[in-house]
Formats: sequence, C-alpha cells, structure tokens
Amino acid sequence: MKQFMDKDFLLSTDMAKTLYHAYAANMPILDYHCHINPQEIAEDRKFDNITQVWLGGDHYKWRQMRSNGVEEKYITGDATDREKFQKWAETMPKLIGNPLYHWSHLELQRYFGYTGYLNGDTAEEVWNLCNEKLHQDSMSVRNIIKQSNVTLICTTDDPIDSLEWHKKIAEDDTFDVQVLPAWRPDKTTNIEKPDFAAYIGKLSAASGIEVKDFASLKEAIKNRMAFFNDNGCCVSDHGVEYVMYAPASDEEVDGILKKALAGEATTKEEQAKYKTAFLLFLAREYNRLNWVMQFHYGCKRDNNAGMYAKLGPDTGFDCINDYAPSAQLADFLNALSATNEVPKTILYSLNPNDNAAIGTIIGCFQSAGVAGRIQQGSAWWFNDHKVGMTDQMTSLANLGCLGNFIGMLTDSRSFLSYTRHEYFRRIMCNLIGGWVENGEYPADMKSLKEIIEGISYNNAVKYFGFKL
Repeated sequence: MKQFMDKDFLLSTDMAKTLYHAYAANMPILDYHCHINPQEIAEDRKFDNITQVWLGGDHYKWRQMRSNGVEEKYITGDATDREKFQKWAETMPKLIGNPLYHWSHLELQRYFGYTGYLNGDTAEEVWNLCNEKLHQDSMSVRNIIKQSNVTLICTTDDPIDSLEWHKKIAEDDTFDVQVLPAWRPDKTTNIEKPDFAAYIGKLSAASGIEVKDFASLKEAIKNRMAFFNDNGCCVSDHGVEYVMYAPASDEEVDGILKKALAGEATTKEEQAKYKTAFLLFLAREYNRLNWVMQFHYGCKRDNNAGMYAKLGPDTGFDCINDYAPSAQLADFLNALSATNEVPKTILYSLNPNDNAAIGTIIGCFQSAGVAGRIQQGSAWWFNDHKVGMTDQMTSLANLGCLGNFIGMLTDSRSFLSYTRHEYFRRIMCNLIGGWVENGEYPADMKSLKEIIEGISYNNAVKYFGFKL
C-alpha cells in the first residue's frame, strides 16, 4: 500500500514519475484566469486564520459542507471562524474521491508542512499550526504567490473597473509578479437581467459616452477596451449559459437594445439576437487588438431560489447545463471566419459531454502562424478532478493536438489554490507516462520534455504573448 499523498502521489508508473519529477514539478505557474482580488495583492494582505483564506468565498467547500448536513450559520453565517473550520474538518473525511480532499491536503503539505490528515479530531492541531504560520511575514499574499513560483496572474475585471489596484501593483518595483486585468463584460451582455439598464448607465459614466443605441454602446465599449489595453490587458472572458448564433441586422439589434434601456421586457429571441451581435462585435475587436477570447459555458446558475434570495450569486447553487451548442458555436466562429476575424479563442464547457464536440470544432478554425490558435480549455469547475482532467486531455489528444495544449488555470478566489497546478501536472504526467509505458508513444525524452514543460507553462506563455 502506498503512503497517503507521498512524493509519487497519482504517479502510477516509472515513466510518470520521471516526467513529473524531471520536467513538470519545477516549472513556473502562469495563472491566466482566476478570481482573486488585486487589492489584496496590492496591500499584501495577511490572513488572521485559516478559515479566512480557505473558506471565505469558496463555494466548492460550501457545497460539500451542505451535503454533509452542516447548518448554514457554519458556512456563510455568523458562526466564529473556529467553528466554521471545525465543521469543514468534520466534513473532510466524507470526501473520499473528491478533489477537495486532495487539494486541501496538498495545501496543508506545501504551505504549512502538515503531512497528516484533517478531520474533526485533528482540527485543533491543524488550526493552531496554520494560524501560527499565517502570522509570519512569509505567508503574506505576495509571499504566497512568490513561493508558489507564479510569474503572472490575470484577474477577472468588469469593463467599468478603474483598475486602480492593478496600476498600484505595476508601479511597485518591490513585487515582480505581473498582475494583469482580464476583461469580463457579462453585465454588458446579459440584456435580460433586471439591472441591465442601470449598468449601462454606469458604463456611460465610465466611458464618457452616453449609450443610447447600439452604435454608441460599441463606442463606449471600445473606449473601455482601449483603457484596459493600455493597462496590459490581452485576455477576455465570458461566462454564458451557451454560445448562441441568431444573426440580425444592426437596425433590429438597435431596436432591441433601446427597448431594454427603456426598461421594457425583451423576448428570448430578441435576447439571442442582441447577444449574438454584441459577442460578434467583441470578438472582432479582440482580433484587432490581438486579445484572447475565452468562453466559459454550459452552466445553469442560481438554481436554489430561496438561497439565492438570501446569499446572491456564486454561493454554491450552480449545476451543469445539458444544452450542447455545437452547431451554434461552429456557426458563431464561422461568421467570424468569413471575414478572417477569428481571435485566439479558448472554449470551456461545464458539461463533459461537450468534449468531443469542442475537439472537432477547434480543428475547423486553426490557422497558420499560431500553434493551437483555437484551444479547448482545461477541465473546468465540476470537471477539475482526476477523471475529468484525464477525460478532457484524452479527448483532446484523440481529436486534436495535445502537445499544444495551454494547460491549467486556478479559476479560484484563494491564494492557496496554486497547488491545483501540481494536481493537474501529476495527472497529466500519469496519463502521458502510461501511454509511453504501454508502447503507444516512444520513450523520446526530448519530445516528452517539450510536451510536459509546454503544457505545464511554456505553451501558455507563447500563446498569450506575455512578456516575462
């Protein structure tokens, strides 16, 4: 029996061990999509206790605590941080097979030197150990980032954001990790939301351009994109239920937008036409600016109406959407291809059944000059576990060019989540090492080194064009 999460954790063959320890383990981390707060980096925050850094805002953990019957007061309520940590510790032993069990213990090992296992009985020991360490200067936010070997971070930022914290970080010569904004225009896209008109008013104020029709909306957006571009942004991200394609004339879209700005209800068909036109406009702008476009889709959000009313979005009540938009996604990209305006694009679906569809779609729009111009993103959210990651990479290998894959991202709100890259790299090395051991790929160590180091880090650096 192997030791619990030892140095060869998840590595089942000699070749897997070689690939991980020789090539993957020491590669830097490029975190091109996350939800951490740049203000906390700018101010170099120190956390008072492990609950703040582990459970604050982590809806992954909140879901499992609810699944274990924990009362909401110990999750998002007014219980003390120590009480909340205790409930999480008591939940942990039930999570056999869940990636949270592995992630949590990797974080305890790498950042706190704890090699035991967390449960209700060990909670006090772990609480004291972690909190003592967190009070040290070495565990400030910036030092956590540095010791994690991170070279660049892209946050997630609304078009009306002032980017003040990004500017302060960029001007600070004492911190050499780049923290760049990433453009997330969902509030401008979601015309069906009740606060859409109010948000457009804020966009008008931020851009200095009064938005009263589709033409002025595009000018306001171009104004804000120029501001983001001047502050180092080269990545966009969209969270959508699915990628639709419902073409309409500018005049028709203009009428739909004016209805929404006047507070009038729009139909599903009108919403689809507006979103199609707006996303096509954005994609063309991304191509002009050489930005990367990311689509995260396949999620049905905020399913528990009662809890949504109490807690709002991003609190652990989302699920997989079973709508697979392969034809619409292909039509959307094809509309851009007709004028040679397909930007570099990364596609993530929350539904693992979409893996094969994405693998075939990306092959239709690759182009000379950029290796892997259209990417299938890494296994996302409910799929970033051992089976999900293995299935995503296997499907991509079956239908595409795995050697050009840009690899893992944290997609997290926690500064301790960089161990997810280690988890991913171990799974990747085990998969590829197994193919070599099975005679499906030669033991060509030069090529294997390039593949492993590429997927771990180098491919993303080249793909995004970051200056590191």
